[in-house]
Formats: sequence, structure tokens, C-alpha cells
Amino acid sequence: MNTAPRPLVDRFGRVHTDLRVSLTDRCNLRCTYCMPAEGLDWLPRADTLDDDEVVRLVRIAVERLGVRSVRLTGGEPLLRRGLPGLVGRLAATGVELSLTTNGIGLARTAVALREAGLGRVNVSLDTLRADRFAALTRRDRIGDVFAGLAAAKAAGLDPVKVNAVPVRGVNEDEIPELASFAVEHGYRMRFIESMPLDAQGSWDRAAMVTAQEVLARLGERFDLVPVGRSGNAPAEEWRIAGTDTVIGVIASVTRPFCGGCDRVRLTADGQLRNCLFATEESDLRALLRGGADDGRIEAAWRAAVHGKGPGHAIGSAEFVRPERPMSAIGG
Repeated sequence: MNTAPRPLVDRFGRVHTDLRVSLTDRCNLRCTYCMPAEGLDWLPRADTLDDDEVVRLVRIAVERLGVRSVRLTGGEPLLRRGLPGLVGRLAATGVELSLTTNGIGLARTAVALREAGLGRVNVSLDTLRADRFAALTRRDRIGDVFAGLAAAKAAGLDPVKVNAVPVRGVNEDEIPELASFAVEHGYRMRFIESMPLDAQGSWDRAAMVTAQEVLARLGERFDLVPVGRSGNAPAEEWRIAGTDTVIGVIASVTRPFCGGCDRVRLTADGQLRNCLFATEESDLRALLRGGADDGRIEAAWRAAVHGKGPGHAIGSAEFVRPERPMSAIGG
């Protein structure tokens, strides 16, 4: 008889049930707040986990560590070859499966991903204006993103969540328009405070639009009904009165939710990170390729999570910016 896995607990008593798995550090956009125009030095393909390695680590997480949800990230995960096949294998572990994407390529893959077992998607979209999208991403692809969103909804990848990062002087004037877009199309809108995870190291707190500012902007046009926070989810949510549209605001910097964090991250090259802002990693790829059995990998995973700190400490003298940018960590 199978017994329930022992929870994955850190020294502060937080139970970790959510795993973010980056499938690649590569991306087909060059967002100005994420990376330079020329891109980054991508990982050699031999250094990234193959499908068998990803499946094995997810299986260990589910069967031995009590992980219940897996979010596939990047880079841009739709660039991963044979993604529907990998999704099918991961879904077979019984885990709740979602994916974060920039939406390019989603129009042609949404049905296959849904049939393989993907549950829902989060699509990044910071503007509704074609010229601004091209300036922000250095690519003229907003039509592909709109098509991807529509295809995801039609395929049943519901709720379709749209993630936007408002930046002062760049796109904060579109906060109400993005919310209206979500109402019109039946998407779930989420606004995320910008974080110091760009490759250039140019993040400026003064340019960050705070959660309070987002809510003030929304309140100028809509009546917002508080919904609260669902479990350990990062977003505080409000419903736009008279609609079914739920707006989420993720205040990672000004109202951090570290005390309830239930997430752990696996990079595309098999490094385990116990926090988005971790400055240390645990090399699970070396264990995999060195012949370690499941028990040894489980023990390394537990040891890494046990050492997790109380919070990211952004804004304090103790904060140390991680060396890896967001595209190499996985969102």
C-alpha cells in the first residue's frame, strides 16, 4: 500500500507543495526590463535537463515530497521541442499542471497541450498597443499573443490568466485598459510589481508601480470587491463589480508574502532554488547524472529546502541580488 509522502518543510514550518520547473532559459522576445537586445549567453543544450530527467525529478517531488502543483516556465517554455509529449508524461504523475508563456506559439499548440493534460496558462502581456509592444519586447508579435490567448481559452485552458508588469513612464497608463480587456474576453488579469531580476541590473525601485497604485488606478474606473487570497497564492484578488472578472495584484516588493511561501524552483540546468531570490543552488543534475537513487535525491531536496531563509529582504541592507536573471531562473 502506498503511504502519503512526508511533507517538504523548511525550518520555519512552511510546507512546500508548488514546484516551478524551467524548461529552457531561451526566449523569442527581448523585453527591455528582462534582458539586453542581443539576448544572453544561453545554456548549452547538453547542460539542460532532458525529458527523462525532468520527469524523474517531478515524480520524486510528487511521490516523495508531497508536491501537488507544477508550473512549467522559462525562458519561453513553448520553445521546448516535443513539449506536448513531456506535458503528457508529467500529467501522468497526477500533478496539477500549468504553464507560463509569452503566448507566441500558443495558437498552434494550445489544443495539443490541453489534450496532453495541461490545465491552464498564464500569458505575459504588458500592453495592448502594437507600437508599445514592439518597443518593449523588441519584436512585432502582439498579434501572435492575442491569437494565443484566444486559442488557449477555446481549448479549455481555463482560467486564462494575463500577467502584466506596470512600469512608471512606460505602461502604467494602460492598467485600466488591460482590466477592461480581461473583462471583454473573459480572462483573469494579474498585475505584478517589477522585481530586481533583470539581466542588466538596471532595476529602479522608483520606476516600480506599487500594488497600491495599481488599485488606485483601477478604482478610478471600476468598483472593486475584495476576494482575498486563495491559500498560499501570491496574488491578492478583487472582483470587478457586475462582472465575473477577477483582478489579482502580486505585491512581491511592497507587501511580500514570504511567510506563506509554498514554492520551490528547478532551473533548466537542474539547479534547485528554494527562493526566487536565492543566492545559492543545489545541484540535482549532478546527482541525476552521477547515478544517485531517488532516496539520495529526496534527501538533497529536503536539505536544500530546510535551509530556506525567512524572506527575500528586498529594500533592506541585507538584500543580495541573485546572479541569475529571471529568464535563467524560471518565473
